[in-house]
Amino acid sequence: MNRRRRALVLAGIALLLGGLAAADVAGREAALAQRLGPEIPVVVARADVRSGAVFDPARLGVRRVPARFAPVAAAAAPQELAGLRAAVDVPAGADVAVGMVDSGEEEAATGAPVRPGERVAELVAAGSPELVQPGGRVDVLVTRTGDDGASGGTELALEDVEVLAVGPADPAAGGEDVASATGAVRVAASLRVTLRQAVYLAAAQAFASELRLLPRPADDRERGDAGLTVEETLR
Repeated sequence: MNRRRRALVLAGIALLLGGLAAADVAGREAALAQRLGPEIPVVVARADVRSGAVFDPARLGVRRVPARFAPVAAAAAPQELAGLRAAVDVPAGADVAVGMVDSGEEEAATGAPVRPGERVAELVAAGSPELVQPGGRVDVLVTRTGDDGASGGTELALEDVEVLAVGPADPAAGGEDVASATGAVRVAASLRVTLRQAVYLAAAQAFASELRLLPRPADDRERGDAGLTVEETLR
């Protein structure tokens, strides 16, 4: 056998072996894919989501994983979680499984719609019925009564408080009119607060001359001004 024929035979053998290897790899891949199942979409958190926070579809993403490794009853699209709260802390990059989502049904059936350590504070305060809305957030101003019965100054008592429910003030409550002492329209609001804050607001409702709710912008979560006080002399 001459050199040229030997080269052709060797090339043919190499091609044959390559084809057999490729067929073996393809067969293994097909068998593996069959065992893992088809790829399905799974919602993943792009950023940390704290327990109790409302899922924002804009901060969620989707990745495709084999069905065998997908979380049980995982959400397939970010829109499915819109308006729902996280039942636990969800770290960035984690798949959002059904156990991480709180639909609110259990809370509604067993107690107040707040988390452990929180309370629902119900109060009547001056505020805009158009701007103070459920799901929004407010600051709470408390105007004290001085020793002589006049205003004793106004304090920024609470910041960034979530409004759970709101409605018109009952004209019959306490025999008062729906307008506050300053003539401002009043609303009856339920706020999500801590136990200490709930006790403070109950005392303020009983002894202060006026409570006022200041609506906050939806994207304003800044704090740090609580305790700011302006006395009756406007100083």
